[in-house]
Amino acid sequence: MSNTFAVNVSDPGLQSQFTQVELRSLKSKFMTLKNQHGKVTVGDLPPVMAKLKAFTGILTEDEVKGFLSDSHSDLSAESDFEDFLRSYLSLHAQATSKLGGSKNSSSFLKATTTTLLHTIIESEKSSYVAHINSYLRDDPFLKQFLPLDPTSNELFDLAKGGVLLCKLINVAVPGTIDDRAINTKRVLNPWERNENHTLCLNSAKAIGCTVVNIGTQDLVEGRPHLILGLISQIIKIQLLADLNLKKTPQLVELVDDSKDVEELLGLAPEKILLKWMNFHLKKAGYKKTVNNYSSDLKDGEAYAYLLNVLSPEHCTPATLDTKDPTERAKLILDHAEKMNCKRYLTPKDIVEGSSNLNLAFVAQIFHERNGLSTDHRKISFAEMMTDDVLTSREERCFRLWINSLGIDSYVNNVFEDVRSGWILLEVLDKVSPGSVIWKHATKPPIKMPFRKVENCNQVIRIGKLMNFSLVNVGGNDIVQGNKKLILAFLWQLMRFNMLQLLKNLRFRSGGKEISDSDILNWANKKVRSTGRTSHVESFKDKRLSNGLFFLELLSAVEPRVVNWNVVTKGESDDEKKLNATYIVSVARKLGCSIFLLPEDIVEVNQKMILTLMASIMYWSLQQQEAVEAGESSPTPSTTSTVTTASEPSPASSVNDEDEISSFSGLTIDDNASDSSVTSRTESDEEPQVVNE
Repeated sequence: MSNTFAVNVSDPGLQSQFTQVELRSLKSKFMTLKNQHGKVTVGDLPPVMAKLKAFTGILTEDEVKGFLSDSHSDLSAESDFEDFLRSYLSLHAQATSKLGGSKNSSSFLKATTTTLLHTIIESEKSSYVAHINSYLRDDPFLKQFLPLDPTSNELFDLAKGGVLLCKLINVAVPGTIDDRAINTKRVLNPWERNENHTLCLNSAKAIGCTVVNIGTQDLVEGRPHLILGLISQIIKIQLLADLNLKKTPQLVELVDDSKDVEELLGLAPEKILLKWMNFHLKKAGYKKTVNNYSSDLKDGEAYAYLLNVLSPEHCTPATLDTKDPTERAKLILDHAEKMNCKRYLTPKDIVEGSSNLNLAFVAQIFHERNGLSTDHRKISFAEMMTDDVLTSREERCFRLWINSLGIDSYVNNVFEDVRSGWILLEVLDKVSPGSVIWKHATKPPIKMPFRKVENCNQVIRIGKLMNFSLVNVGGNDIVQGNKKLILAFLWQLMRFNMLQLLKNLRFRSGGKEISDSDILNWANKKVRSTGRTSHVESFKDKRLSNGLFFLELLSAVEPRVVNWNVVTKGESDDEKKLNATYIVSVARKLGCSIFLLPEDIVEVNQKMILTLMASIMYWSLQQQEAVEAGESSPTPSTTSTVTTASEPSPASSVNDEDEISSFSGLTIDDNASDSSVTSRTESDEEPQVVNE
């Protein structure tokens, strides 16, 4: 692996249009072309451009050639890298125009951060600054910098150190980052700053943010549109945290029967919020249905009805009587403030239909007063629909992993969302490119049930070709939502992904294929090489529970990453939990993209233990490859992405973009696998996961 490097362009305006991740990827394409031909001409560009992910399926090679011919009088003219970038931007505009503008995403979390079309919306910036000032004003480290001035660039300057974003993630999902792993000094050196940004990005992925096109260098440079995009996702995750049956079982009141409850489980949080809003609007006598957070809320009438039914004690007829939308919006905000709702938007934002700020405002209203029933029978039913702790943890891990891969779909609930088979096909195509026969697949929404079975049958067929253990399993088992089978299949898929990455890395070093036992032996040998005597027998070894072996392993691959002054002996349950929490953050700070929880270490969940150990191994082998290649020592911004294909490394960017961190062709060591899948037998016994 190459160390992470910055690509600089002489034209600052041109450079500002790209993230460093994008620049590195495009630079590698350009250099590959130049190495092949000795120089690059405009005529060499069409076949390369047409294969780029941004244009695949949108522009043909002939269309690319036609556009370039219109903008260049001589196709034989030599093209340098800056010309290459300008051609890319021109083609991107053509592709966007052909699609009729940028596509709207079904989920705010799926809207990836990009730079090609960016605008800073001052009202959103002001709202986010107010949120930060409110929630982080008492933070021991950040309080010296707060409050921030929303009219200045203080937000972006403070974000350059990485501490702010790490702390904001902890506000959104408490306990995600161990404060002991954050470098908190007033003046940080480049290494410490990059460590903070690496920790931030890996932790953001671990709470569900989509950060496909953003790297640590972009945060170091304080790029406003990227920072605001990331902050927006983090804040929304915080505001929508209670929009699920587990946190708010009263939401069951929004549906009539068990079938509707299943549908509710699969809805994105913002869709549930709309369903909640319309539920109350219907009770209030409002005749329209709110379908979005922009145009449907501009006149303020829906807000007036909603607040009147939730808080009748503060109701005033003037809100609906006034004909001026701006005046009505002002009265709405006055009403909301009496309910203790924070002001995430201004009257102007309501009238102009700011979707992000309206979403935040509605979420705040829900948080303060959801107006739902406390019918214990319905609540008990909702609680019955939620999963046990271990199942929930595994579902969470696989959901975050899938969302980190950069596929088109976004998963809100694994068990509901995979039942059509489409998402599993997307994941399989990402993990093993070319394995899916798309002409035999049906994209949701799917009205005919047998089409779902066809999709899932193809999933099972591909799984068997990849040597997954799928005993008597058919596509219908996935369609029926069999949780044990789904979890077992996804585990084998994640494990395949992980081992293939290690195999590909070692292949470039002349190594061999990797098995589970190889990972374990590597870890023991690495710890032993530092003079320590710790040793584990398997991924189920209870000695892993105190966390000391993992801390010794992390210290062995990067001595400065562990602060032994904050490590406990791991003797009590509390001490084990402290060590486990620290391990997860240190691994992410090092560059490991992992989705396990501290509880997985304390309880020695062998699947999650394997993913953690493999991720550390991958990071270490990357450094060895850099040294063997005669390169300088890798920088701390290098990211080990064992379980995700979302953020390309500089090394992987020399391949086609669709193959970045994607894996195929490994024969799984079945003896090392801990899961095989069994379906229903003739006796109709409950399907189960068999531990080998």
